[in-house]
Amino acid sequence: MPEDWLQSLPGSVLVAKHATLVRPEGAPSDPDLIAARYFGGNVLLGSDVGGGAATAFKDFRIHGDRFSRLLMINRSMSDRQAGRMMQRLFEIDSYRLLALLALPTAQKLGPILTEKEHDLVSIISAMAEAGAKDEGSLLDRLTRLQVELERRISLNSYRFDAARAYYQLVNRRIEELREQRYPGIQNLREFTERRLQPAMNTCETMARRQQSLSERVARTTQLLSTRVDIDRQQQNQSLLKTMSRRARIQLRMQQTVEGLSVAAITYYIVGLVAIWPRDCMITGLRLILPWSRRPRSPSF
Repeated sequence: MPEDWLQSLPGSVLVAKHATLVRPEGAPSDPDLIAARYFGGNVLLGSDVGGGAATAFKDFRIHGDRFSRLLMINRSMSDRQAGRMMQRLFEIDSYRLLALLALPTAQKLGPILTEKEHDLVSIISAMAEAGAKDEGSLLDRLTRLQVELERRISLNSYRFDAARAYYQLVNRRIEELREQRYPGIQNLREFTERRLQPAMNTCETMARRQQSLSERVARTTQLLSTRVDIDRQQQNQSLLKTMSRRARIQLRMQQTVEGLSVAAITYYIVGLVAIWPRDCMITGLRLILPWSRRPRSPSF
């Protein structure tokens, strides 16, 4: 293919492979000769595919032209069957590399999760000795830790989910090959299990680990929030009791003031009643009060 045409294609190159499809008479039968002719002498991997109807060889190496190599020797497949088998072989490589895109993310995530786990242990240890005044700062640390974890889960979950889906596609395509062992050569299933399975296990471990840590932080946050709420309720109850006691004292003072006011008014009224007749006598006024009249003698 023209180099300038390849460079003009958008996106990044994921898989570049030269595929060769030959009949048995067009290829040597010795694996060493096949490796020398088609694969630059590299170590081969391969197997009989399609129930023995063809044989596929790969070396999983990038050659000087930046392409890898694929050879399929067709014994009894039709052109359509051979094309579909070739497509499956291409898809295995494409899906394998797409699944491996999650491995760098998982490797970077490991130390970060270790640090966050240590932070959680530190917070839990502080909770055991913290007083009411320290619970607010601990809750703030937990909240910030939970936000950071949720952010990383949002960033990484799609990559781990995609890796899981691509790995399932790789296994499905390998099943569709209907491999049979070729003497003296490692087959595609063994290569995939040895190279891809550990990487997928790492991704699965990191995905479960970050989810488990997020759940632990959520439980710890809920526990500490419950403690803070209980302390707040106790403070509110104490405040209500204080307010109730002050209200009772205020009511008693109001009743006392009202009683004193009545006594003072009565005192002033009695004083006025006592002073009024005297003032009338001084001014020469005659005041006859009902209780000051003398009873008249009965007339006969």
